[in-house]
Amino acid sequence: MIYMFLAEGFEEVEAFAPLDILRRAGVEVETVSITDNQVVAGAHGIIVLADRILPAIDFDDAEMIILPGGLPGSTNLDACEDLRAGIQQLYDAGKPLAAICAAPQVYGHMGLLKGVKCTCYPGVESELLEAQPTGALVEVDGQFITGKGPAAAFEFGYTIAEKLVGKEKVQALRDGMIYSELKA
Repeated sequence: MIYMFLAEGFEEVEAFAPLDILRRAGVEVETVSITDNQVVAGAHGIIVLADRILPAIDFDDAEMIILPGGLPGSTNLDACEDLRAGIQQLYDAGKPLAAICAAPQVYGHMGLLKGVKCTCYPGVESELLEAQPTGALVEVDGQFITGKGPAAAFEFGYTIAEKLVGKEKVQALRDGMIYSELKA
């Protein structure tokens, strides 16, 4: 199971675009509120009903964690000790961890990005603690996939999907969603 964690103030496009892409690719993804309330408000007032709540998650079932950015969403994710414990569990197991925009700071504050090439929203680089920020739209290094910000949401989603289902299937998805025409 892939878990995407939502906190009050998350950046909606950074959650919904990758979520849509992954589900179209046939990947089982569930959204998880970091509180005991399934209702979560995004940074731009979009209210969503998460699939699950964090207290009901068993991180042993997790194949990957995805963190959308946004403020104060990223700050709220960073302050969630139960989420941080789950992240550490997946990190220790060598499983993939993804984050976009300001959310890579969660991994940075945990000391997980030491020496890792990554990207984030401009101005968040100092929160990545000993990482190697590149400024790229999307960056993959080891078990980490990071995205720069809202405009990177589709490419971030496709990159995650490619890791999970392969390049050929994702290329067909890009074509079917007319995304390939943007790069022409």
